[in-house]
Amino acid sequence: MKFSQYNIPQELKENLEQLGFRKPTDIQYKSIPHILRGEDLLAISQTGTGKTAAFAIPIIAMLHDRKMKTTRKDGIKCIVMVPTRELALQIYKVFESLAKGTKVRVATIFGGVEQEAQIRDIKKGLDVLITTPGRMFDLEYQGHLLLHRVEILVLDEADHMLELGFIKDIRDVIRKLPKMRQTLFFSATIDNKIKKLAYSLIRSNAIRIQISPKNPVNRNINHAIVHIKMDDKRFFLERLILENEGKKILVFVRTKIRAERVKKALERVGLVSETIHGDKDQLDRFAVMDRFRKGTNKILIATDVSARGIDIPSVDYVVNYDLPEEAEQYVHRVGRTGRGKRKGEAVSFCAPEEEKLLSAIEKYIGMPIDKLEIEYGDYQDTIAFSKDTDFNVMRVIEEAEAKKKNRRKKKN
Repeated sequence: MKFSQYNIPQELKENLEQLGFRKPTDIQYKSIPHILRGEDLLAISQTGTGKTAAFAIPIIAMLHDRKMKTTRKDGIKCIVMVPTRELALQIYKVFESLAKGTKVRVATIFGGVEQEAQIRDIKKGLDVLITTPGRMFDLEYQGHLLLHRVEILVLDEADHMLELGFIKDIRDVIRKLPKMRQTLFFSATIDNKIKKLAYSLIRSNAIRIQISPKNPVNRNINHAIVHIKMDDKRFFLERLILENEGKKILVFVRTKIRAERVKKALERVGLVSETIHGDKDQLDRFAVMDRFRKGTNKILIATDVSARGIDIPSVDYVVNYDLPEEAEQYVHRVGRTGRGKRKGEAVSFCAPEEEKLLSAIEKYIGMPIDKLEIEYGDYQDTIAFSKDTDFNVMRVIEEAEAKKKNRRKKKN
């Protein structure tokens, strides 16, 4: 079934056509009809499968049709709650592009930036608000947000919200919303905590949809592991970047300190990159993301805080410079490539001290990850041809070889 055959507004169909959306993905095909019928929904689907459009399309369709029949402008009709600022902006852009030309007005609010502009957007009149919990509570408390007309609540990336400790915020939001509403609950993973939260929020007759193949890694992604010593990782990152010139490469590290160190290591060999992590203010993070999105900068070094907030359709390569401490994060990291119908590549550098992390990841995804074998000569060549003079491994190797030769001469 094509989008052109759906019972949705013509303006929305035209927007979908212009964006290249002709046929729904599995999660969209299974979710949209139920949402259009006003049913509550618990949907579990891996990253990169089109979850945002799965709820954005029917919400825009329903609200547009309702606004065609009434002129009431007394409050927000839909709240989409998300865990991070980056994700809020990402979802806002999807809604904005799909709602173009319709009667549906969309805005996003989040912390880390001045609130005055956000208040102005709210006062202009909104139908859909995409928000993080903190800023929403601030503006509601100040009297800028009217929640008594909310008809639809969407909780997106619910598993990540639980990880970040937002369960109290979620429950506090529920208390402020009308009891008669439609609740849509989207998550990449499902466990007992997620089930407990979901079933406390949605109606007993809610529809449950789960699209979870045996391998939680998107089948569009070719991913592998390569064993590299911790101190040698920068040399192999340098080589990978040089061998993939012009491609967008997203590099994940464990901490913000590591991110800055990797950036400096790349600078030493003449490679330009940028970092995104929790120490950067929100405007800087937006600017960095915008440059990466446009391709002005093609190498981005990120921490896990950003793993779910990065939705760049054309990321060619994901590099796990450090393996994640939480196995589930592996899926979210590599899921930044291979979005939609595009193919993606991901490689993980595994040091000897990270073997336990690798075992946990393979256990989580239910299968071993392909291993890339590096011949000893190739390994040494990668180090030898590095431009990084700050750590001259070849000099150390040459000195060691010279000592061996001296020992042999003495024996002779």
